[in-house]
Amino acid sequence: MLAISSLTKRYDNLTALAGIDLTIEPGEFVGLLGPNGAGKTTLMSLIAGLRTADTGTITLDGTALTADAAAARSRLGLVPQSLALYDELTAEENLRTFGELFALDAATLKARIDEGLAAVGLADRRQDRVKTFSGGMKRRLNLIAALLHRPQLLLCDEPTVGVNPQSRNAIFEFLEARNDEGLTIIYSTHYMEEATRLCSRIAIIDHGKILADGSLAALLSHLPAAEQLRLPAGPAIDAALPALARHGKITSTPEHHTLALAAGARLSAVFAVLEQHNIPGADCELTRPGLEELFLHLTGKAFRE
Repeated sequence: MLAISSLTKRYDNLTALAGIDLTIEPGEFVGLLGPNGAGKTTLMSLIAGLRTADTGTITLDGTALTADAAAARSRLGLVPQSLALYDELTAEENLRTFGELFALDAATLKARIDEGLAAVGLADRRQDRVKTFSGGMKRRLNLIAALLHRPQLLLCDEPTVGVNPQSRNAIFEFLEARNDEGLTIIYSTHYMEEATRLCSRIAIIDHGKILADGSLAALLSHLPAAEQLRLPAGPAIDAALPALARHGKITSTPEHHTLALAAGARLSAVFAVLEQHNIPGADCELTRPGLEELFLHLTGKAFRE
């Protein structure tokens, strides 16, 4: 459906994207997971046509998304990170304005506005000015605006920034329902729990490069260990690290150390080391590795927001 090849973008001396290759198939829910400054928004803006790439190509069903490819770009919907709404207009007036830009006839537009507002729980606020809305309500309204013309591919650039848990969950459920109906979604986020919940496939991006791409299970298979022991940082743990390192690989952050157990390593031997250093077992957490550990494994650095 969408094919991105050798995409690069520079801003003066900063390389925002460095040779990105990515293919999106119809019906996928693909997450772009990376810290702030990784290149996610730049990639979204290039796909949407808001910026122009220095090199590389983007095609949608074989049609190049060049500056003059308006017909092809009309098959895209964009939910930008910065809200695209008019505060002085009501919710309904905002949607009518965007719908008319897509040249929807009056009857179709009314039906889609009614359906959309009901789907995100804003039907009773349709006549209220957007400036009276909470951040979460504005985010939900932005979603509806991006879908009025029934795009085939929806670009969501960090659509839950600054919203409360209730609104975030409402956005999740709405997007999951649209994806179940066949909508293809690209979703950028720096929240690992969002990518884990929503996305059938995750592309990890940092410093303008895609470091890994696949399903959650496939990504985690890159990790060398199936189990990990997380230990709080402190003098006693620090003193035990040389002995613990004989049982696996240790990675550290200022807050904690993580021991990825080597093949054949026995937990009983690890806990024996802890006992020798008078470290209570209750201070330790046994976990299976997740996306945070994968990012650390790929980059050698803790995930940064």
